[in-house]
Amino acid sequence: MQQNQSMSLTGWALLLALSVLWGGSFFFSKVALSELPPLTVVLARVAIAALALLVYLRIRRQPIPTDATTWTAFFGMGLLNNLIPFTLLFWGQTQIASGLASILNATTPIFSILVAHFLTADEGMTRNKLVGIALGFSGVAVLMAGNGVKTADIPLLPLLACLGAALSYGFAGVFGRRFRRMGISPATSAFGQVSATTLLMIPVVTLIDTPWHLPMPGMTTMAALLGLGLLSTALAYILFFHILAVGGAINSSLVTLLIPVSAILLGYLFLGEILASNHFAGMVLIALGLLSIDGRLYRWLLGRRRKSGTTAKP
Repeated sequence: MQQNQSMSLTGWALLLALSVLWGGSFFFSKVALSELPPLTVVLARVAIAALALLVYLRIRRQPIPTDATTWTAFFGMGLLNNLIPFTLLFWGQTQIASGLASILNATTPIFSILVAHFLTADEGMTRNKLVGIALGFSGVAVLMAGNGVKTADIPLLPLLACLGAALSYGFAGVFGRRFRRMGISPATSAFGQVSATTLLMIPVVTLIDTPWHLPMPGMTTMAALLGLGLLSTALAYILFFHILAVGGAINSSLVTLLIPVSAILLGYLFLGEILASNHFAGMVLIALGLLSIDGRLYRWLLGRRRKSGTTAKP
């Protein structure tokens, strides 16, 4: 069995579509946050996605687990993969551009490597991963301090909130490995975690946001919530699982590099957001770090060196 499967043109088209869907989550949430508080947006996103995934599972006639052990795992995954990161990202986007938030979110694989190194026995540190981590955190440093960025211009706390979301995703990646051992399909896992998150968010939103006191959002905000739940969550999950099956884990991980590009373009075209040069420099460093982590950068440099050595021979 091949470990690094090649993708067809259809596979690449699906990968680009997924990057737009997940990049669009930063756009949709930014629109929704103009009228609604972050916690309410989180609840709307996961509730809409849960209903959509329930319909999907029923159409596919896939069983839904009912035992306490599985649902305990769903609640843990919902906390780490949805409630905490969504809340931190959405709150961060109330004060920084959606494109910048997406760049910081691209550090997720870097945090995943660190968490896996300390909490798992089979995913230790390698040279490629160390180089990738160094490049990734260099990119974060450039984002925060490069080219004379002032704290007054971009508050530090929202940046740290977005990094905290990436760290939570890192823990979720390690925690979520148990679902495969439990024999639970990816689509069922997706439904379980967003459903559990919905149940967790209802009392929180009720106590903090008191939604019955909020003004009725406009049609633009309602459309953004539907896009966030149906497109950027439910459909994106289904698309990701398909790409994972036909293209493999390494190829599907490329979406991490494409999401910030989609988010930045959408923010520029529809929200009037403009990022500074240090933001793009930071994104390049993070992208190089991700390429180093999965070995692409090393293999490319090695291929270039071998090709150069071959052509130099008489």
